[in-house]
Amino acid sequence: MLKLFLCSLVALAAFGADNPWNKVKDLKTGTELRIFKVGGKAPILATMDEADDDRIVIVLKKEQMAIEKDQIDRIDYRPPKSGGEHRVTSETRTTNEPPGQTAGPTPQGSSSGGGPMTSTSSSVNFGGGKADFETIYRRTPLLK
Repeated sequence: MLKLFLCSLVALAAFGADNPWNKVKDLKTGTELRIFKVGGKAPILATMDEADDDRIVIVLKKEQMAIEKDQIDRIDYRPPKSGGEHRVTSETRTTNEPPGQTAGPTPQGSSSGGGPMTSTSSSVNFGGGKADFETIYRRTPLLK
């Protein structure tokens, strides 16, 4: 009898550790969310506030709102960026062309000047865009 109880206890602990709702509860306040409600047509774009075993509290346009867990079909979140992605980078390219090697015909009235041509271009990158949403929770269908 004791073996049966211990096996049940281990199975229950393993099920609890594998519960996807626990990942939702572990999200940090301020995380961007995309919530798909059961029967809803469009997702709700909101910011995470807090979650407990029965509901999630979100911020939607500076207004707090709670959604019951059983009304949620799926939750996607935008993972935070790593530190290296916020960096600003710049690049400068310089090319030198020898005299007489221009790409096209020289317009009338102008001369090539006989010297080399120098061209410089610069670009600045501000760390790319936002990360894509990733699914963190999907409602499991009820077993019949």
